[in-house]
Amino acid sequence: MEEVYAYVANLGFPIVVSVYLLVRIEAKLEKLSASIHELAQAISAYDLTSSRKI
Repeated sequence: MEEVYAYVANLGFPIVVSVYLLVRIEAKLEKLSASIHELAQAISAYDLTSSRKI
């Protein structure tokens, strides 16, 4: 029985930490993806307006 506790303690902690970090990083990746999309739209709009002035 102690072997089971040791096994869970050795594997459980890294699994919990990994899941926690993945959940935190996922939200940040979604925000980053949205920001990149907005930047691409802004650059596209800028290119369209600057090409008209030339």
